[in-house]
Amino acid sequence: MPELRRISVNGVELNVALAGSGPAVLLLHGFPHTWELWTDAMADLSDRYRVIAPDLRGFGASSRAESGYDAGTLAEDAAALLGALGVSSAAVVGIDAGAPPAFLLAMRRPGLVRRLVVMESLLGRLPGAEEFLAGGPPWWFGFHSAAPGLAETVLEGHEAEYVDWFLHAGTGGDGVRPAVRDAFVRAYTGRQALTCAFSYYRAMPESAAQIEDAVAAARLTVPTMALGAQPVGSALEHQLRPVTDDLTGHLIEDCGHIIPLHRPDALLALLRPFLAGEDSAGSA
Repeated sequence: MPELRRISVNGVELNVALAGSGPAVLLLHGFPHTWELWTDAMADLSDRYRVIAPDLRGFGASSRAESGYDAGTLAEDAAALLGALGVSSAAVVGIDAGAPPAFLLAMRRPGLVRRLVVMESLLGRLPGAEEFLAGGPPWWFGFHSAAPGLAETVLEGHEAEYVDWFLHAGTGGDGVRPAVRDAFVRAYTGRQALTCAFSYYRAMPESAAQIEDAVAAARLTVPTMALGAQPVGSALEHQLRPVTDDLTGHLIEDCGHIIPLHRPDALLALLRPFLAGEDSAGSA
């Protein structure tokens, strides 16, 4: 089992799972997840890497912050966490809500990020996702952000059913292990937990502006891998292609949105050689 620590960074306390030793790998989860999204990946990667998996601010057992859910602040949280752990260089992996801060961290601190992996997410309003968005964004984007407090009022007392819907849909109907499911439900139960989770969606316009500013000022120079499954597919790769110097893209077949839990072996088969490139390049 990973070691769990509470680490103060950037005005919040993050709950952080730590395992292994070697070159650092930072794993950033999405919604409705916690660090436990990465349980299988951590068990495998910790044989060769120092794996760091925080609950993002406001999520899981981390501080219920009142603000700071924009991608830029989440990227600053990640940088501060690496600094607090004495890490000067890390591979960074982000999925869903964790992908935009992972991207901004690599854009703003290319010397800190050795390699970048992003999956099953969109990067604000960058071109390339038009086909995916042809029918409009996913319905829950609007529900979570439209009227302050509405989603919380509707869902309070029904959190388990709501989380279960995402876990079912995100694994093609297969679901996830009961222990992981129960951990996610606990993490998103209660009005305050819901408000923090939905604050990420409410900050999306600010995050999108931050991403646009970043790509207007510089290119992504960090070696990057974009992974898609269902439903995002290749949209993220298409967004990254015009702004990235070194990009590899893969689609994982027969896989739902929650790649690390639905197809962990397929994910690791792609992660292992990509991460190994940093060792062979002497960047560990």
